[in-house]
Amino acid sequence: QVQLVESGGGSVQAGGSLRLSCAHSGSIFGSNKYCLAWFRQAPGKEREGVAAIYTHRGQQKYGDAVKGRFTISQENSEDNSKNPMYLDVNSLKHEKNAMYYCAAFVCYRDYVNIEDLSIKRADYWGPGTQVTVSS
Repeated sequence: QVQLVESGGGSVQAGGSLRLSCAHSGSIFGSNKYCLAWFRQAPGKEREGVAAIYTHRGQQKYGDAVKGRFTISQENSEDNSKNPMYLDVNSLKHEKNAMYYCAAFVCYRDYVNIEDLSIKRADYWGPGTQVTVSS
């Protein structure tokens, strides 16, 4: 059984920063062929892909709305399957309040691209963590 749990959300002032974390466990993380991603959903809006990472090499892909401001990462060790994933969220000036979700899926390529920022790619979801931006 695959489990994903996000943490690190909260209230932040416009222009501020915070770090979101995703702890994960389960059978798919025992192979090198899994990918992780962050999505977000604002009230009344569709869920959108923020960033994805091919964990075996650390290669990343970002959505246009966050490119240059957000950073997806995972701690590197001999066994990455237990290392949490992070999303460093910076310069939250234009972001609306949103729920941020961690997702996992089996990689079919040796890299992630724009297709991996679609909600259709995600096989597993965490419950989400709320980010509230105040002016």
